[in-house]
Amino acid sequence: MKKLFLSTLSLLIFLSIFAQDSTGVSQPGRGRKNAKRQRIDNLIKMEEEGDLIFNKHNIFGIRLATDGYGINFEKGKFKTTTRTMLYQFELNEKKSPKEHKVSSGQDQFNYSSMVPYKLNNFYIFKMAVGQQHLIGGKGNKNGVAVTALYTGGVSLGLLKPYYVDVQNTQTQETSRKTYLDLVSDTNSYYITGASGFTVGWGHLKIKPGLNAKGAMRFDYARLNQTVTAIEVGLTGEYFFSKIPQLLIVPQKSFFFNAYVQIMFGSRK
Repeated sequence: MKKLFLSTLSLLIFLSIFAQDSTGVSQPGRGRKNAKRQRIDNLIKMEEEGDLIFNKHNIFGIRLATDGYGINFEKGKFKTTTRTMLYQFELNEKKSPKEHKVSSGQDQFNYSSMVPYKLNNFYIFKMAVGQQHLIGGKGNKNGVAVTALYTGGVSLGLLKPYYVDVQNTQTQETSRKTYLDLVSDTNSYYITGASGFTVGWGHLKIKPGLNAKGAMRFDYARLNQTVTAIEVGLTGEYFFSKIPQLLIVPQKSFFFNAYVQIMFGSRK
């Protein structure tokens, strides 16, 4: 009987010590769970109130404009819940509204497309700084945040000569020429098609300029930590020299366009 009593007492003491150790070990885990729950509660509260309480955002965009298309990256730093500093980087190709592609070839099985009278491909790299102002928050997770923004900065225009593949009608020799070459050449040529994107980079010309834009952004992402938005706006660009795009179109140094842009990103 005494042995049974001592065995039972030892078992109870062991179970008591084990329970205390288990409780002590679970405390850190419980603390992490509580912290995670608090973060989730804070995010839910922010979603309900529509506030954008973050430090920064990173956004990528795809743009379609009335005179071309492009891609961009935007970095934002939040100053207040309604005001954000913007730093933008863009790469666009600008096309003349007069240009159009036509098919060129000797027969129905061998043909290529080209742009008649095109002198240069015109690419623009832009850097800009501006501000974004919150007009209306989402209010709830199904709402839309509306912001107004404006930016201004510098542009670096890149003119790449547009070459076409030609064949001499008398000697049948093939070569690559620009439309300016064809105008000044006394020989007769047959154009077989455009030479392609990789041709002409060795004769690149740089055209510096300035840019400015104003836009409205509509963010319809379900959560405030993510950005899924549509932006519509107007852009003005001025270059310090005239830009030759088409042979038959007057050259100009100021460009104005409207655009729509799809944007994806995150806030932290």
